[in-house]
Amino acid sequence: MNEAASTPTGRPVPNGAVQDDAVRDGAVRGGAAQDGPGDQEAAEGAPQHSPALEVRGLTKRFGDTVAVAGLDLCMARGSVLALLGPNGAGKTTTVEIYEGFQRPDGGTVRVLGMDPAAQGERLRPRIGVMPQGGGAYPGVRAAEMLRLIASCAADPIDPDWLLDTLGLAAAGRTPYKRLSGGQQQRLSLACALVGRPELVFLDEPTAGLDPQARRLVWDLVAALRRDGVGVLLTTHLMDEAEALADRVVIVDHGRAVADGTAAELTADPQGRQELWFRSETALDLTCCWRRCRRTTRPPRSAPGSTWCAAASTRRWSPP
Repeated sequence: MNEAASTPTGRPVPNGAVQDDAVRDGAVRGGAAQDGPGDQEAAEGAPQHSPALEVRGLTKRFGDTVAVAGLDLCMARGSVLALLGPNGAGKTTTVEIYEGFQRPDGGTVRVLGMDPAAQGERLRPRIGVMPQGGGAYPGVRAAEMLRLIASCAADPIDPDWLLDTLGLAAAGRTPYKRLSGGQQQRLSLACALVGRPELVFLDEPTAGLDPQARRLVWDLVAALRRDGVGVLLTTHLMDEAEALADRVVIVDHGRAVADGTAAELTADPQGRQELWFRSETALDLTCCWRRCRRTTRPPRSAPGSTWCAAASTRRWSPP
């Protein structure tokens, strides 16, 4: 490797600092030489202050199965929105509709002011997509895959810089099928970012990553947000949503069942801090009592009983 590397802005970055400094400085989109999202939209005649994503009454069925059932969602430009929910809640189907890979059965969808089903050709150059399954050719080398995606963009980020930033420089000649799960995830993320998108869809971006790689992805998302890029990510991890997202939407059975900041969703309306649980067998609460430093020793519970630990009152009591 050369003695110094450079970000797309041309600023030299010492070796060993590329992954940290370049990402945290917001160099992912390539610096101030780029026209902002508002400039591009003004040229195309689109509203400059419209939401990045607006969905009303979205429905999608697969036979008798309702995957999305009347979902409403709005996402501001330059913000980070996290979609949480159990497997089968409809998160991936919803995101695929936003990306234009699925057609909705009902409702309206607008991404950057456009209908992804009818205006996909205009929309695709302005978004980045990191699918859950990766989607690369098994035999393609990592660097070849990224350069292929970059060749489809009008003004791509330097693929070599992006590979180095994501810790994939040494794996550039490795076939995709021989990359580790974490390396495949990082390559998929690089493909989503190389075209300098205005809006990025990340489907479980840290799944299978080790803690160091996971932190790098978090830094990249933060850098994108600072550069005014909108990010919609799906995740099962509440700590990830809390660390990255401006808003969190919890989806279940194709509907949004909760919407707000992470602090709002985890706060009790009355300011109480309570833990509710049901025991299938008799449960000795002594360990919990010691851990929480309760003033009154809890009794041994009966099978099937429900208990509430109230931090504000320092009591253990059945409801």
